[in-house]
Amino acid sequence: MEKVAKYRTHTCGELGKKNKDEKVILSGWASSRRDHGGLIFIDLRDRYGITQITFDPKTSEEAWNIADSVRNEFVIKITGKVVERPDSMVNKKLSTGEIEIEAGEIEVLSKAETPPFEVHEEKGNEVREELRMRYRYIDLRKQNTKEAIIKRHQFIKFIRDYLSDKEFLEIETPILGKSTPEGARDFLVPSRLHEGQFYALPQSPQQYKQFLMIGGMDKYFQIARCFRDEDTRGDRQAEFTQLDMEMSFVDYEDVLNLTEDMMSQAVKKIFPEKKFLSSPWARLDYDDVMLKYGTDKPDLRFGMEIKDVTDLVSDCGFKVFADVANNNGVVRAICATGAAKFSRAQIDELTELVKKSGAKGLAYIILKEDGTLQSPIVKFLGEELAQKIVKHVEAKSGDIIFFGADTKKVVCESLSSLRNELGKRLVEIDPDLIAMAFVINFPLFEDGLQDGHYAPSHHMFTSPRDEDLKLLETDPAKAKSYQYDMIGNGYELGGGSIRIHNAKVQEKIFDLIGFDDARKKLFSHFLRAFKFGVPPHGGIAPGLDRLLMVLMNRNSIRDVMAFPKTGDGRDLAMEAPSEVENGQLKELGVKIAH
Repeated sequence: MEKVAKYRTHTCGELGKKNKDEKVILSGWASSRRDHGGLIFIDLRDRYGITQITFDPKTSEEAWNIADSVRNEFVIKITGKVVERPDSMVNKKLSTGEIEIEAGEIEVLSKAETPPFEVHEEKGNEVREELRMRYRYIDLRKQNTKEAIIKRHQFIKFIRDYLSDKEFLEIETPILGKSTPEGARDFLVPSRLHEGQFYALPQSPQQYKQFLMIGGMDKYFQIARCFRDEDTRGDRQAEFTQLDMEMSFVDYEDVLNLTEDMMSQAVKKIFPEKKFLSSPWARLDYDDVMLKYGTDKPDLRFGMEIKDVTDLVSDCGFKVFADVANNNGVVRAICATGAAKFSRAQIDELTELVKKSGAKGLAYIILKEDGTLQSPIVKFLGEELAQKIVKHVEAKSGDIIFFGADTKKVVCESLSSLRNELGKRLVEIDPDLIAMAFVINFPLFEDGLQDGHYAPSHHMFTSPRDEDLKLLETDPAKAKSYQYDMIGNGYELGGGSIRIHNAKVQEKIFDLIGFDDARKKLFSHFLRAFKFGVPPHGGIAPGLDRLLMVLMNRNSIRDVMAFPKTGDGRDLAMEAPSEVENGQLKELGVKIAH
């Protein structure tokens, strides 16, 4: 005996002319209700779309009376016949716009109070984000929000299929692990069975995936949940998802080539409207990128590269520049194409912007349309030197040359911030353009010693380049590494490296970063594994939230997550974090210090 559907025979997004005269059952939310001269129209919505339902008292007075009581967001079930709409009544905005359902029966499955905001796309910007997050389950009903979650699923599914076809194994690693000093602050979980001891939520599955390579798994991936107790911002959450990958017997080119092919195919399949700035993706040298853009994650969709003018101004009459140039600082310039139209107020805004990065001010030269130079610093530089600078930065009439003069760190940060702002104000960027690239040849350690020791540029498991191994003994600060970053549209979208597979090199790195015996003991489990044969291995971990944010042109990763945290780290829908009962704390041996 054929089973009769209880709640639906079709979804609200699949019916068309082909279904004419069929008897159907649909269930969903009442998106809107309209009363037109005795006929009631309800737009019925589910995840798949919207179908218009009509209620005529001549067909069923009982159904009409119930429909008359329905309000927006009621959950209803209807039974009726598919009818074709007249040509003049076709709604081309809907996939089901050529038909409607003449309802014979209706059942209210669940009533709804008036929601705190309307489920309408055009009114989305009027709703405060905190309200959207508190009632996230209502926000998820909106097409724009729902589409982000669906695209996220499709993108991740493509990745799973791609890597499975490449003989990768999807392997889950523990959420409850060990706290080891690797960078960000850990989330700690007290153990009930081992009082006074704690688990840590993983900042990434770094050590576990290296264990998997030591265990001979060869190719691993995981859609990994990661946790870092950091302040939330638009492109960062304390809880996030990354595609974690690791491979044995590879060099960095193997990792980058596979990553580029996978991501390019995924974008082509899921976001066919997108186009890449370059294919293959550019491979950019770290030092070159820091000079040209002031950041290791530049937005390559526009030019305005930074130029070094330190040598040009080292003996100039402008004391600010000369003093910096002769005291191990740098003077750099950026040509803002077409910026001569900026008002004084706009230039003041840019000055305040660079001050946030530590700059003391923002010197500039305006190239007027008649070719003359307008700036209070020209009289100190002299016309001849000023023209040399104009030529060096390739400026022309209608441009402004902005300068940064300070330590390399301050100049890089301030001019990078300035460049990004100039891009927003001066360049019309195609929203479908994706400028992906890899940055390579990172330094092994960050600039300068910290308490007499080095700080890893990436993490302490990153391998030095083969040719720089000898520098670990003589000049570690000059060593380069096999670290690489995947960047796109001004964001770091993933990072990785070839890992250390030699126990002596790993211990040397621990020594250089200042690990004493107590800290080394925290990694005793890791060093123990190195005694039993470690293959050369490496991987990468693209951040899926940030990557999808860029691909969907969203302003925040919160827009591509089902249940994100607010700016202060709260889950408003679940009202977390929250206090717990004293009995739970007692079981864990935990006391709250007030």
